[in-house]
Order: sequence, then structure tokens, then C-alpha cells
Amino acid sequence: MQYPLDRHGLLLLGQSGVGKTHLAAAALKALIKKGFHCLFVDYQDLLKQIQNSYNPAVQTTELELLRPVFDTDVVLLDDLGAIKPSQWVWDTVSLILNNRYNKDRTTLITSNFLDGPAAGTEETETSDSAPQGALELRGREKKNREETLGDRIGNRMRSRLFEMCRPVLVIGHDYRRELRAANLR
Repeated sequence: MQYPLDRHGLLLLGQSGVGKTHLAAAALKALIKKGFHCLFVDYQDLLKQIQNSYNPAVQTTELELLRPVFDTDVVLLDDLGAIKPSQWVWDTVSLILNNRYNKDRTTLITSNFLDGPAAGTEETETSDSAPQGALELRGREKKNREETLGDRIGNRMRSRLFEMCRPVLVIGHDYRRELRAANLR
């Protein structure tokens, strides 16, 4: 990452425990040491805080919570897709990512969901081009498939992420599980 000359962010994808947050936080720390304004945001926590801001007894507005996310030079959005998608979640993710994109702000993102389009939007073979048995098997595979980034944030925002960020697949063992096993011996 050649920030600020290259404002592309990073999209770190991979299974839980492989070190995505650790790597992204290290990049953020290096940028802070160089004098850039940076912010670590837990995706799930941010959405909960925004929901709480709708409570009339709370003295904070949604915009007050989002202003630092919109305006900070570099934001690390950790664990994108951690909350089951609803229209409100999709709208909130769109608001955040579109705002940062339009302001040419760098965003580092981690997600436990691998890249792929939302279910039901993949191109599939028609009955003219595939035998019936293959279509039935493909239908069962779709039902049993793991959720993808597209399922969690929508295909539109997934496309926007790939314009904003360089995707990096982080592969490895779940170090938390290995650490627990080592401590139990």
C-alpha cells in the first residue's frame, strides 16, 4: 500500500482466525505513525450504535456517529458482513461505502465471507445446455453453499468494494484454535 499516492484500500477476505484484523490493524498503526488520521471501526458495533441512536432518550444522532467514519483519512472497517443482511443493513453499508468512495477516502476492510455474488444472481446453465441431472445437482449445491460477501452486502456494494479496494485472500490456520490447544496441554 503506497498511501497517500495510491488511495486504494485493502479488502482482506478469509476464514475466522487467520489474522485479517491483525494485518489490517498493523497497516493502520503504520499509517498513524506516519501522521495520518485513522480510525478502527467494528462493523457490528457501529450498526448497534446507529440503531441505539434512534432511541429518543439517547443524545447522539446517526450522523454524529457516522461523521468520523465519513471524514477520517483511513478507516478500518472490521468484520464486514457480520450482521445478517436486512434492507436497513444494506442501506447503512451503502451509505458508508458510497460516502467514503465519493470523498476518495481509503478504506481497509476485513470479512470472514469469501468473494462471490449473492445467491440467485449467479449465471446458471439452462436446460438446453445441461442435462437434467446436472441441473438438479447444481440446485442442491446452491442450497448447501456457504454464504458469500455478495449475500451479506449485496452485489452492488460488492462491486463498489472491488473498485475501492484491492482484494487479498488470507489463508492459514485458525491461530485462536491453535493457541487454545497449546494452552490446554
